[in-house]
Amino acid sequence: MKPRNVGPPRFATYLLHLFCPPHRAEEMEGDLDELFQERIRGVGLREARWRYVRDVVSLLRPSLIKRENTNTYPTPAFTTMIRNYLKIAFRNLAKNRVYSFINIGGLAAGMAVAMLIGLWIYDELSYDRYFQNYDRIAKVMQKGTFNGEVFNGEYNPAPMGPELRTVYGSDFTHVIMSSGDGNNDHILAYGEKKFTKTGSYLSAGAPDMLALNMLSGTRNGLKHQNSILLSESVAKALFGETDPLGKLMKIDNKLDVKVTGVYEDFPYNTEFRDLKFIAPWDLYVASESWVKQAQDNVEWGNFSWQVLVQIAPNADFDAVSAKIKNIRLKHNPEVAFIKPEVYLLPMSKWHLYSGWDKSGNLEGRIQYVWLFGIIGVFVLLLACINFMNLSTARSEKRAKEVGIRKAVGSVRSQLIAQFFSESLLVVAFAFVLAILFVLLILPVFNDVADKQIGILWTNPVFWLCGIGFSLLTGLIAGSYPALYLSSFQAVKVLKGTFRVGRFASIPRQVLVVVQFTVSVTLIIGTIIVFRQIQHAKDRPVGYDRSGLITVAMNTPELHQHYNALRDALIQTGGVVDMSTSSAPATNLNSQNSGFSWEGKDPNFKESFGTIAVSHDFGKTVGWQFVQGRDLSRKFASDSSGMVLNETAVRYMGLKDPVGKQIKWNDSQFRVVGVIKDMIMESPFKPVTQTVYMLNYGWANVINIKLNPARSTSESLAKIEGVFRKFNPGSPFDYRFTDQQYALKFAAEERIGKLASGFAILAILISCLGLFGLASFVAEQRTKEIGVRKVLGASVTNVWVLLSKDFVVLVVIAFGISSFIAYYFLNGWLQKYQYHTDLSWWIFAVAGLGALVVTLLTVSYQSIKAALVNPVKSLRSE
Repeated sequence: MKPRNVGPPRFATYLLHLFCPPHRAEEMEGDLDELFQERIRGVGLREARWRYVRDVVSLLRPSLIKRENTNTYPTPAFTTMIRNYLKIAFRNLAKNRVYSFINIGGLAAGMAVAMLIGLWIYDELSYDRYFQNYDRIAKVMQKGTFNGEVFNGEYNPAPMGPELRTVYGSDFTHVIMSSGDGNNDHILAYGEKKFTKTGSYLSAGAPDMLALNMLSGTRNGLKHQNSILLSESVAKALFGETDPLGKLMKIDNKLDVKVTGVYEDFPYNTEFRDLKFIAPWDLYVASESWVKQAQDNVEWGNFSWQVLVQIAPNADFDAVSAKIKNIRLKHNPEVAFIKPEVYLLPMSKWHLYSGWDKSGNLEGRIQYVWLFGIIGVFVLLLACINFMNLSTARSEKRAKEVGIRKAVGSVRSQLIAQFFSESLLVVAFAFVLAILFVLLILPVFNDVADKQIGILWTNPVFWLCGIGFSLLTGLIAGSYPALYLSSFQAVKVLKGTFRVGRFASIPRQVLVVVQFTVSVTLIIGTIIVFRQIQHAKDRPVGYDRSGLITVAMNTPELHQHYNALRDALIQTGGVVDMSTSSAPATNLNSQNSGFSWEGKDPNFKESFGTIAVSHDFGKTVGWQFVQGRDLSRKFASDSSGMVLNETAVRYMGLKDPVGKQIKWNDSQFRVVGVIKDMIMESPFKPVTQTVYMLNYGWANVINIKLNPARSTSESLAKIEGVFRKFNPGSPFDYRFTDQQYALKFAAEERIGKLASGFAILAILISCLGLFGLASFVAEQRTKEIGVRKVLGASVTNVWVLLSKDFVVLVVIAFGISSFIAYYFLNGWLQKYQYHTDLSWWIFAVAGLGALVVTLLTVSYQSIKAALVNPVKSLRSE
């Protein structure tokens, strides 16, 4: 038999006495002990102990938990107290509807901005994390120093992949050759269905490295040379509901391939989001003679391909980079003067660190992550400042309430709890309203930010951050009012001798200065961003973009029937001229060295952008000649002709370049003309020294100049008919050059639009707070205004009286923000080699705008107070 005198768990008894009032704890302990002894006999000692602990925990309810009280009156139940706090908070909110609207609306706007920025930052930081091997994938990069400037590049020679695979194989799980960005657009055809899609030729191990989520087939599909893997969206577009596995299709009307797998489309926030098909690298080599030659002849001087790697589990990027850094120097020692180094760029840095500064240090979108993070914090801070300002401003109104509460026995901790409950209630309403704001704004925000983000409803981290963020905001926003209001002395308040003090308004004034410092800084920053964009847009481009379209020459039919195609297009009347080039007018995709000319310094190491063009290219794009003429069919000698841009002439040091002989490797060229610089790269950077030479064999793009006298839609319809005749196996896919050029400003314009939106919200939040403060000041000085009006003050006098203090604060904020904006924006502009200036009028416009907004905001309350009948104001006197 089990012993009857064994006691219950001591820690449970301790909890009971710790949390319950003494008179209840003793009674409950007796009952529980009696029940415990009965359970020992019925279910055993272990089960009885467990049930005793469960019973004790169940008794620790809010209504039974003891609370300290400094007075002799019985304290209300915890739940009743909370209910009372919330009831009073609701009454205060309902009584002061204007202030409640300002508080809740301002906080909701600030929290919505912070939430949007948080979702944007989360998307940026989670870029490419879709891939299982994210932390071990890298690009093989090359860097060096050329003419005193550090350069970086992601393109490699064809032998790089085999070299890494054979010599350093133990450091890599996968070494993947990629055809790179220059060969991404291809025509996919199955029967009568034809689409132009983005894809790449990759080594057979790519599906394993990228851990493709195969919906059908396997990741081994690329091991067959004439195979292809399709994304889910492309497979449905080509084959509908039919199973695509084993089906034969064509790439670029020349390569027959079999579908060996379908993979899930990549998410939008990955570098491979546009990769709609993958074909074998071996097929690419077999179908392109120049690629096969570069690989078979082990050419280390042709940088046209990307190499992706996955390092071994026991390796790290720095150690592997140190091993492979001298590969290029080993195979190509004549380039020792540029100090070439090979290194690995981890996937974690592809998106946020996609560029390099003049010193070769990584930079990129990470600066915008920090920028928007800081903006989010400050916008939320503005909303919190509004709450604190209005709460402390109304402290004198609630002084009697505090005095009465203290007189009837309320302790300071209860008053603090009351004010915090009001603060948290406001934040709770604001949080719900912020989520509604975000739901409404997200579609527009995604369009502007080029994102596909949504609220992370199922992510516990989102809710943890959101609720924790709200609690923190409520505590911060309510801390000063709670601690300040609860410190009032009851005797002074009830006697009417309480005064807030001559310096009581200083904290509010400081906070207003902070608000407008942030707002004016954002305004100046937004103006500078858009001015920089417009500065680049106004830069002369050196050719005519209007009516110019490009068509990719990615099928053999276009090369074989080029002259007949050109004649047919011109005969339609919708085309003024047509030509070919190795790159569109908006892209310089090739740079080469090996040039020599008369007067060249033997120690000078040169590099030129090189574009192969056909006859009539200059007439098609609208070249602007400085000297000489265009490449013409009239002169047989132009088969070895060359055109230079102005930068190339200065770069070469030629005084009279027309007619000069220039040798490139084994070919001799004669300069026939010099053109104004043609912007083919970033409009924010200097133009690269570029040569244009006659060569039909390198043609990748057809350039077509539309007839301005005909409607664009009519001309395009006729052009499409001609293309279908000469190239029936391909869709007519064209691009407008002016639209492609506009994309060069997309990143800056996107940042500018987002910054301007945040700046407007910051001003709106600041004005809400200012409106509330002006309303309170006018209410507080009602009797003073009445006396002044009786003594002869005009409406203008009263308006000046109430407005001047706010104007002074905005002027102070303008001075501080001007200094901050100049310091940071000047550094930002220096990153652009072609940039605008920080003109004084920009600061003046921002300051004047802030002043006007302030006066408009304050004037409503000022004039309203000034128009009140002084009899009503002084009646109580």
